[in-house]
Amino acid sequence: MLATLTLLAATAIDPIVSAHWLQGHLSDPQVRVIYVGDAADYKRGHIPGARVIDHMETVQMGTNGHRLATDDALVRIFAKLGVSDGTHVVLYGDSPMATGWVNSALVAIGHGDDVSWLDGGIALWKAESRSLETGTPPPVAGTLTLKPAPDLFVDAAWIRSRLNSPATRILDVRTQQEWTTGHVPSATLVFWQDLFADVKTQKFKSKDEIKALLAKAGVKPDQEVVTYCAVGMRASLMGWAARSVAGLPTKIYIGSWQDWSRDSNNPIVK
Repeated sequence: MLATLTLLAATAIDPIVSAHWLQGHLSDPQVRVIYVGDAADYKRGHIPGARVIDHMETVQMGTNGHRLATDDALVRIFAKLGVSDGTHVVLYGDSPMATGWVNSALVAIGHGDDVSWLDGGIALWKAESRSLETGTPPPVAGTLTLKPAPDLFVDAAWIRSRLNSPATRILDVRTQQEWTTGHVPSATLVFWQDLFADVKTQKFKSKDEIKALLAKAGVKPDQEVVTYCAVGMRASLMGWAARSVAGLPTKIYIGSWQDWSRDSNNPIVK
């Protein structure tokens, strides 16, 4: 057991892990599996040992709209799921956008480098006839240290100051229709679905293909990426791909279009 933990701690874990990898680490106490979705779906069958979280548990709704909960609240939420300093979290869920948001919540409290996504999600897990369980694992309270990451999220003022900066590439992660009704000047439209080789099963494209997708969107190797969408969820997904998979310096405009469009000082292109 000690040798297993030492090997896990010493080995860099890819941001996308296979079902085969996860199957081999289900009994590792340093790995925590979290399903992002509906509790009723979770009870119908989930990966053994997985905990469940609704992304709305990490949301704080207020005058500013759909935003992340406070750092202290996020620490309590994930510690209750058994996440501790030194554990590695594997996320999967029905909605890539919701999973992306929960990933951003972990990044916000300084644990983004300790997170991977399950390639193919539950669909591929089932297709490969891997085991499921319906019971809820016993509670395991984690000890989680807050390490704020204030440089991850940006606001409208940050965006305005970089609209014409050659060092920044702004990516709009919405639909063509949303883009047509108005977008941030100098932004490039990119679709979150293009991150996947198979959207239905959430089977990701290769790292090189994801890098090529971002390059096609105009991202240059020396540029910083900033993503936005409607309320920060699709932006979180694309931001994770740019940062963790492609290895690019990346920020997320968490207020996104809900924030940008409400202020007449912010220019809009139609």
